[in-house]
Parts: sequence; structure tokens; C-alpha cells
Amino acid sequence: MSRSVDRLVEIMAALRSETGCPWDREQTHQTLRPYLIEEAYEVLDAIETGDDGAFCEELGDLLLQVVFHAQIAEEAQRFDLDAVADRIVDKLIRRHPHVFGDVKADTASEVLENWEKIKRAEKSGVDGSILDGVPGHLPALLQAYRIQEKAERVNFDWTRVEDVIRKVREEFDELDEAVGRGDRTRLEEEFGDLLFSMVNLARHVRVTPEDALRKSNRKFIDRFRYIEKTLRLNGESLEDASFERLDALWEEAKRHPADKG
Repeated sequence: MSRSVDRLVEIMAALRSETGCPWDREQTHQTLRPYLIEEAYEVLDAIETGDDGAFCEELGDLLLQVVFHAQIAEEAQRFDLDAVADRIVDKLIRRHPHVFGDVKADTASEVLENWEKIKRAEKSGVDGSILDGVPGHLPALLQAYRIQEKAERVNFDWTRVEDVIRKVREEFDELDEAVGRGDRTRLEEEFGDLLFSMVNLARHVRVTPEDALRKSNRKFIDRFRYIEKTLRLNGESLEDASFERLDALWEEAKRHPADKG
């Protein structure tokens, strides 16, 4: 395996060389940012499909992004791929004393609690927050989930799901009131509070909101495509169909064998 990685590093260096690829030579850390995000999401898509071939290929594309950034950094004499690997090796050993040391941690929650303690110790003397480790560019749902996870690890969280549900209802009532008043500023604020509370509920019932919403998006797409296909087969136009006709087809799509929702 190390030979394959070494070969990948060699190819990347060749692509960035003076006799290499013009496009690859022009890239910077900034220009590659969209590709890094895109490749990560393509890995997620491959996981959802369960296609091992696609999963392996997409992981390779994501690995290429890591090697690409490391090559650019090495050319600027900042660090190289070995330094990247050394950093994560050191971090994994340091933050898993229950495996590589004499600390006891028998459950996943104990592991996470120790992890946060170690992180805080690493940053002792530095002003900051336990929330500093949550990336600012995460999708909002995932960011809310990570923020709440961090807060939970220092016991700033509801202990009963019933309390979380009550909070969700409270936030919905406040949103309903803002809608009635037509206050756009408050409406946006209350809508955000409701979403944040829904993410909290998702955590308490062991649902990942990002995954749940992606599945609902996929379900909507599948059902809507069923509507479009049915209309085409019947010589009907999507634009000319009434809402009642579309709604009837939607209900039909829900009963269709291909629909799993």
C-alpha cells in the first residue's frame, strides 16, 4: 500500500513540475477548495449507494486532494505529506491514552469526554472556547449538530428527550407568532431557533439530521420524477397540470413500489 501512496505522490509532483500539466501547475490552496468539498460529498454519495467500487474510487479522489495540497505546501517549503501523516499519528496516540496509555475508558461517551479534556489541556493558557473546533464552513445543519455535541460533552444539554420536545414546541409557537405579526427579522430568527431545536431533538433520538434531510431530499426527487414521467407518458404538461392533478400523482408516487418512504 505504501508503494501506491508513494507512486501517487510522485505523479502529483510530476503534474506540478515545469514539464507537467498546465492546469495542475496553476492551482493553489484557494482554487482547490471547491474540489475538496465536492470530493467529500461524492464520498458521502458513494457510501449511500453501497457501491464498493464507487466508494473506493471516490476515496481515492479525496486522497488526491490531500496529496495535492501537501505538494503545494512542500513546494513552498512549509510541510509535506509525511508531516501531515506525522501530525495525525501523534494526535491519535495522544488522544487515545485508553489504547496507548494507562487511562481507562470503557464506553464511547467516556472516550469523547477524555478527548475534550485532552484538547483543552493542549490549549491551556490560550483563550478560546470548546466550540472553536467546529469549522465555520460546515453546512448549517451539520454545524449545529457539532456545536451541540461539544456542549453535551461538558454537560450543557437536556437529559430527557421530553424536555427537548417541549423546547421544539416552544420554538414552533414563537415562529407561529412571528409569522402572524409579519416581522421578517424575527421570523428568520425564530425559524433558525426552531431548526436548531430540531437538530437537538435529532441528536437525542440518535438521528443525524444531515443524513435524514438528504434522504428526504432524495425521496422528494424520486417522487417528483415519478410525477414528471407519468405526465409525459399521458401526453400532459407539467406546467399546465393543476395542483390537484400534481397532488394526486404525488399520492400515487407514495404508493409506487419503487418508493421506500
